[in-house]
Amino acid sequence: MVWAREMSSKSTSDTAEPTPAVGGEVRQQADWQQLYEEKVRTPEQAIATIKRGDKVFIGSGAAEPQILVKALIESSGRLADTRIMHIMTLGVAPYTEEKFTDQFRHNAFFIGANTRQAVAEGRADYTPVFLSEIPALFRSGQIPIDVALIQVSPPDKHGFCSYGVSTDVVKSAAESATRVIAEINPQMPRALGDCFINVDDIDILIPVDVPLLYSHFEKADEVARRIGRNIASLIEDGSTLQMGIGTIPDSVLHYLTDKKDLGIHTEMFSDGFMELVEKNVINNVRKTTHPGKTVASFCIGSKKLYDYVDDNPSIEFHPTEYTNDPFIICKNDKMCAINSAIEVDLSGQVCADSLGSMFYSGIGGQVDFIRGAARSKGGKPIIALPSTAKNDTLSRIVVNLKEGAGVVTTRGDVHYVVTEWGVAYLHGKNIRERAMALINIAHPKFRKKLLEGAKKLNYVYKDQLLTPEEVAYPEELETTMTTKDGAELIIRPIRPTDEEMLSDMFYDLSDQTIINRFFSMLKSMPHRKLQQFCCIDYTQEMSLAAITDDGPRSKIVGLGSYHLNPATHKAEIAFLVADAWQGKGIGTFMMRSLVKVAKARNIKGFTAEVLRDNLAMIALMHKSGVPTKSELVEGSYLFTMDF
Repeated sequence: MVWAREMSSKSTSDTAEPTPAVGGEVRQQADWQQLYEEKVRTPEQAIATIKRGDKVFIGSGAAEPQILVKALIESSGRLADTRIMHIMTLGVAPYTEEKFTDQFRHNAFFIGANTRQAVAEGRADYTPVFLSEIPALFRSGQIPIDVALIQVSPPDKHGFCSYGVSTDVVKSAAESATRVIAEINPQMPRALGDCFINVDDIDILIPVDVPLLYSHFEKADEVARRIGRNIASLIEDGSTLQMGIGTIPDSVLHYLTDKKDLGIHTEMFSDGFMELVEKNVINNVRKTTHPGKTVASFCIGSKKLYDYVDDNPSIEFHPTEYTNDPFIICKNDKMCAINSAIEVDLSGQVCADSLGSMFYSGIGGQVDFIRGAARSKGGKPIIALPSTAKNDTLSRIVVNLKEGAGVVTTRGDVHYVVTEWGVAYLHGKNIRERAMALINIAHPKFRKKLLEGAKKLNYVYKDQLLTPEEVAYPEELETTMTTKDGAELIIRPIRPTDEEMLSDMFYDLSDQTIINRFFSMLKSMPHRKLQQFCCIDYTQEMSLAAITDDGPRSKIVGLGSYHLNPATHKAEIAFLVADAWQGKGIGTFMMRSLVKVAKARNIKGFTAEVLRDNLAMIALMHKSGVPTKSELVEGSYLFTMDF
């Protein structure tokens, strides 16, 4: 039998020539072809070698050997207590049907849609385990495999078949199994990397010619797009990404078109990343391990994706004990790991594999990549989830996880949590700070209830305030500025979670700056006063904060505010700039920003009271860009600006 692909020039790529299997040597073409012919069987003949009580592994994802699975079911009448195991597959899983209870028992290392009901009803099992650690269970014999049913590409001229779109745990399963039965499919891409098996190491070969399983995903809704935009704001040029499949990862990719030199080191990828490769946004040139290469363990998507993977030297597939090893992951500088969750409690615990006590998916590679990214230089471990479920009737930010819910990522591992309402940074934060940060990114309709729950648990101050439920954070007012000496600052509306930063700023102020702003020498700024500055309604009040960066070490260095007088429909303004940042244009920028905001909201003008010796603030009053009047009253200037 001669395969059209085996002799093609692309199958001899110099960039990723397969290494021999353990204990073997590269065979001459004539040797492996003869061996190949001797091992060819029909699917029925192959399945006939499976005995009652055997432990059978089935290949993963889009590489599920569909013909062999069908033959296995057709042979169910002679089988009993056959143990079947795999991570998620895209195909059907008839062996989980109730009528096959005596013939088959499935063990899921990750629960997919095709096995979820069987696990929930107790007709199948679930093993919670890190994806990086599954291969060791196979290799050590703790989970023995009698037969591995897999699907691979046709052999190349050296007799090596590629695991194609799924190397993941398939490689370790095949290398650990007593017997390997492989579908040889010319429609399976010849992926490159550490993803080959020699004909010599396959016991039975089943020639097939069938399309791979494909996956089609829903278009992103507005919630997914907002989450994607928030995540994209965290990703810097030169970052290396890990992400899964679905509307949120695709939305992240959509908002990365202005980034440069991104890389990929991931458990899996789908179609979304191809567009960024074509635009040279993803080029892997700044990766610190495997530069120039996209590294993954499997992919799921369309035929276009599978064709792109075929013999592509820019993509390497490796087994999960490598791709998901936190110590390998962290070698990539600026590693950004993006993973999903079902719910997150106010202490930061992440449930990702169950709905209460009902197992829904699996641990997968979440913890592997969260821990790897946390140890990366400049890395960012990110948990992403919509703020609500069931048509906005349930909050996914919760006071306590549901009864029976499992913690996949611990509160000690969590760094960033992202919803459509914003980003909460939790690492190194105390419980009060965590609770407030998470409440701030929950859906507004649930924030009051969450705050009440936090108070009952003594997580937060008993008098803690929140932004009113009906008021939306004015994201459109977020911008940046460059100071006179070239420093980049973020200018955005104040948030309830900024209280700690505002406190730090206050206690760094000189006595004179405090007197200029508050007209007396304040010795303290306790919580009850601070929160009045941070918890505003963005309509009657507005405060813009100047922040050094948007990360865990950010500082507030300036504050510009107005408070509306409903009687006159004018607003009183006030400014505060940290001593070390005065004279750099922050006040002027904020003044003009507040004027713009006020005009858009039909406010008639500003008023201000300034001490007569506060020369810097007096000068600022004349930089608003609108006509300004002043009069001296009892040692202070009263300014009026009419729009």
